Parts: sequence; C-alpha cells; structure tokens
Amino acid sequence: MKNNSSFHQLGPRSAPSSRREFLWRSGGGLGGIALASLLGEDGALAASPSAVNSRTGVGSPHFKPRAKRVIQMFMGGAASHLDLFDFKPELVKRDGQKSDFGEHVEAFQDGLGPWMKPVWEFKPYGQSGKMLSEVVADLGAVVDDMAFVHNVVGKTGIHSQATYLQATGFQLPGFPGMGCWASYGLGSMNENLPAFVVLPDHRGFASNGPKNWDSAFLPAQHGGTTIYPGRENPIADLFADKRGGFITPGSEQAAHVLMRQLNREHAALRDGDARLDARIRSYELAARMQLAAPEAMDISKEPASLQDLYGIDRTNKTWPKEINAEEEMDYFGRKCIVARRLIERGVRFVQIWSGNDNGFPRRNWDSHEDVRRDHGPLSRGFARGASALIQDLKQRGLLEDTVILWTTEFGRMPSSQGGKGRDHNPYCFTNWLCGGGIRGGAIGGESDEWGYKPRDRNKPSTVYDIHATILHLLGIEHTKLTFRHNGVDRRLTDVHGEVIQGLLA
Repeated sequence: MKNNSSFHQLGPRSAPSSRREFLWRSGGGLGGIALASLLGEDGALAASPSAVNSRTGVGSPHFKPRAKRVIQMFMGGAASHLDLFDFKPELVKRDGQKSDFGEHVEAFQDGLGPWMKPVWEFKPYGQSGKMLSEVVADLGAVVDDMAFVHNVVGKTGIHSQATYLQATGFQLPGFPGMGCWASYGLGSMNENLPAFVVLPDHRGFASNGPKNWDSAFLPAQHGGTTIYPGRENPIADLFADKRGGFITPGSEQAAHVLMRQLNREHAALRDGDARLDARIRSYELAARMQLAAPEAMDISKEPASLQDLYGIDRTNKTWPKEINAEEEMDYFGRKCIVARRLIERGVRFVQIWSGNDNGFPRRNWDSHEDVRRDHGPLSRGFARGASALIQDLKQRGLLEDTVILWTTEFGRMPSSQGGKGRDHNPYCFTNWLCGGGIRGGAIGGESDEWGYKPRDRNKPSTVYDIHATILHLLGIEHTKLTFRHNGVDRRLTDVHGEVIQGLLA
C-alpha cells in the first residue's frame, strides 16, 4: 500500500474519456465502490431510506432531520457544573458547614470537606432568567438559545473511562467516537474535506488522546481528522516537509500516478478488503485536502470585528509564560471560528477540546486544588468563543440546522477538597445543547439541592440519552444505526438510550 494516492488526476498511461469510464476500467473493489458512490450521486442507484452501505458507510436519514451537522465541545478534566451553570442557593447558605450527603459517598480522593459555595457569583440572564456564573457571563447573550440538562449521570469517576463513555458510549477502548458514527451513517457533504474533524487542545491531548475519535471497527475513513488551528502546519503531513526541496510539483504528480497504478493492481487481488478501500479513500482525501483545507483554515479574511467577537488577538503578541484568560480566548475562539468555517464548507461533525492531560501546572478542568485558578481562564475562554460561535451561526442562518453540544466527563462535588478545590462527581453533572431542533430556554433535567445527584433519582439523563437525542436531530433512529462486529450489531447507544423529548423544539 502506498501513500498519497489520488484518483482525480490521471497520468499519461491512460486517458479515459470520463471519471465513470475510469472507474469501470478499475474493475471491482475500490473502482466498484467509487462507481457506486458516483451513481448514487447521480441518482442512478436507488437507496433504501436509512440504509447504510457497510462498505462505503454512506446512508440516508431515517426521517427528516432537524440538523445536518454537529459541533461538540468537550471540557477535558471534568468541569464543575456548580461553579458555571447549576446554581445552588443551599450551597451559598451552608458554605463552610460540615457536608452531610445523607448516605455513604465513594469519593475519588479526599474530597468530602465542608460544603463549598460557587466560586463566582451567579445572576439571571436573558428572558428565560437562566442563572449563570459571572465567569461564563459571555453566554448570557445567547442563553435563550441554549437548553441545559443538569441531571446527567456517569458510571465512573475515573477520567479515562468517563471520557470514553462520553465520547464513544463505552467505558473501554475499541469503540468509535460519536463523530465516526455520524460520518458512517450520513457521509460527507464535501468530498474535499473530512466528514469528522477534531480540534484538540493546543497543549496536548485529554485522557485517551486520539482513541476518543478513532474509527475502531468502523471503516477507517470515518475516524476524526486532527487539525490544530493557529499552527504553521495545522494538519500534519498534508504537505511535503520543507527540507524536501528536491520534491517538485511534477515529481509529486508522477509519484501519484505510479501509486494509483500500484494501488489498482494491489486492490484487484484483494476484492472485498474493506480496510484497503478505506486506506485508499483516506489517501484520496488527503490529496484533495491539499487544496481545500488551507482555504478553510485561513481566518485572515474574517472581519476584524468578528475576530474581536471570538476573542482572537490579531496582534500576534508573545503571550506571558503564565497563562491568562486572554490567551485562552484566543486559542478557543480560533477553534470556534475554524469550526464555523468547516461546517460552512460541508464538514459533518467538528469536535473541539479544551484541557489536556499533561499534569501540572494544570491546564485542564480537573480542579482538585483550586477551582478559581484552574477554571477561571478556561471558562472565560470557552464562554467567549462559544457565545461568538452561536451568534455567528445564527446571523448566517446556520444555527437552525447545526446542533452544538457542550459536555465533560463528569462534574465536581458540592463539598470542598483542600479548601479551594472540588473532587470528582460522576453522580450528576451538566450538558447543554443549542441550535438545530433544540428548544432554547429548556431545562432537560434538574439536580438536587446540592448538585450532588439528580433531583429525581429514578429519572436521570445518561450519555446514551444525549447521544440518542443528537442522532435524532440528525434524522437517525439510534437503535437502527448499527455495524456488525464480532457477531454483535454494535451501535453508539449500546442497548440503552431515549431521546430527551423536553429538549426538542
């Protein structure tokens, strides 16, 4: 198998009169798949509603979708719902008093100190009067477009397992991310860009790293493509290294021609090998991205006023070593504006990460020692970027068919840890959603008076419910989007999940 294959430009060895003729000449395997895809685009093949081709991974919705695309924001390290979105007057009243949960609590660390009030003040915003912390006050401008689920429950207080659960629906590695399932179920809307793009934290990966967006047993082309906005080379290995000055456009094109020939010969001997087809598809995509991706990543032509709205610093000054809120605004805002440009150009699913897993000093949401220190810059950064993104999408008419999901692996305890921090709380935390088909101002579930567990412990919300709701908004019945693997019809929601009807407009 060779690199950087492209089936879009032919060399002197053959010159078929059309793309379709070339695909016929290519024979079975990859050629047949590509031809089927082309005929499908032309309407020449009948596609049964909702059927997903197990080879190409492209299907059609089960019913009319409310959204075409998704932007997911993931706060790595576990953001505190109590200090951002879920105001608890009882914690203000009982601040400093000995905590009493009324039951035995299995704490991750020694985090069962006195009750601890929110680190920042809360006040109401919008016509809905939703209470928000002052550190995420920028969201006040769009809070009436947002819906909150304050009774999400997890299964574990361990970062890696909880992150897997929220990202893939399973606590163990080896399962596809939600974006992979969206790509598999619906395909791409732009053949020159990936269906699923991941924008990691600029400092490093969160727990599990790329395994959170790996295609696992789905065809490889459905895995997330990692991009770093703001770097000199946002996409690794897309272009030849600068040290390779001997590589010319002509020699590179000749190499592509040769590799196409070798790939066709290789594929002819391995008809039905889905791994081979997926690998060649990824090489084809890489070649097409050489033209499309740089334009999509270039924010220099965005108006200065819009970049200001996102919190992007256009002076390119050298940031001080000690991280601050302005730097976080720049980094997260840059990811958000690139996310908008990507979905605007047909990317199906964009995942934005905040927080890494690189220890101390903490640049993630795992605030065991000091919530104000750790959450402050990160919160202001994401709130500014998310608010701008929602406003920008709305102004462009894209919010109505783009759903935004904000999540984290679990919440944090209402009791203190070491005086200024909070321990892990997998028993209750917050997600919020916005956009395509979401009822703005809705509350999809409430926590108890402490923010410790769901108010109604018999009716919590789970990640399966969140995933089922996202798929529903995309026009997919979550129980029917399956892939046969090791004798099991696997799906994103496993054997669980219900659409949260109260969130739907």
